[in-house]
Amino acid sequence: MENEVLFTMGVAFVLALIMGPLCIPILRRMKFGQQIREEGPKAHLKKQGTPTMGGIIILLALSLATLRFAEKNMDLLILLIASLGYGLVGFLDDYIKIVFKRSLGLTAKQKLFGQLLISAIVCYLLIVQGHSTEFYIPFVSFHINAGWLYFPIMAIIMLGASNAVNFTDGLDGLLAGTSAIAFGAYTIIAMNNTQPEAAIFSAAMVGAVLGFLVFNAHPAKVFMGDTGSLGIGGGLVAVAILTKAELLLAIVGGVFLIEILSVVIQVVSFKTRGKRVFKMSPIHHHFELVGWSEWRVVITFWVVGLVLAALGLYMNEVL
Repeated sequence: MENEVLFTMGVAFVLALIMGPLCIPILRRMKFGQQIREEGPKAHLKKQGTPTMGGIIILLALSLATLRFAEKNMDLLILLIASLGYGLVGFLDDYIKIVFKRSLGLTAKQKLFGQLLISAIVCYLLIVQGHSTEFYIPFVSFHINAGWLYFPIMAIIMLGASNAVNFTDGLDGLLAGTSAIAFGAYTIIAMNNTQPEAAIFSAAMVGAVLGFLVFNAHPAKVFMGDTGSLGIGGGLVAVAILTKAELLLAIVGGVFLIEILSVVIQVVSFKTRGKRVFKMSPIHHHFELVGWSEWRVVITFWVVGLVLAALGLYMNEVL
């Protein structure tokens, strides 16, 4: 299985490399340019108009590589629906932003409805599959059977984690690098569990985002948009669920957790005390505003993500 997983990763990487030069000019000609928030870091204003919706490259490379090498079964269906379904919600959000030339696309309620709908479909398929409702507590030999509550909890985790991943997509190469690390860890977990579909899907995502990173590294030639970030987030949670490493996601995807917590802390602090904890949230913008270069922030977050992924793998070995 190791050779097949590595080959899938390589194929997805090459597909993304091929699609980049094909898709980026099309996105540019269609004027699918990024709208930059005026309240964001001033250095980002020069990124106005950079082609977005590049997540299409990631999802196409992922789908083609996965469908070619993975067995067509319920696990694969769940993974693709989670990733492509959330990616579709992101695509609609990106499309509205571009068509109406604004920094916000779908309303909060519309985006929430779309994400919950995909989560409900995934949970239904998990029920049909007879998926275990037990949680495995990392680092200790302890299991909790949540019964029917497991599926609403999973829907909430899908919603929260996908948005956490979405918040992380704010700097050139930041999400592409951190997601490659997280999926790399889940590739190893799936291989250890002898779950070939989850392993191949995760490896394909690693290859796809690394191929995309070639065009997304600073200075970015294309952004993935919500199409990519939500698709990555949905796929990541689905892999965590299928490998029964749901709770490990808080460690393996610790960077994403930190990002969304910084937003929550900022909002709660401002609404209750009238004061901001960070210069700007998500937290990667805070480090920019205290004087860090964009590359320094990105590399630091990659290193933190790598350390947390290694910790997650170590904790998984102890289960």
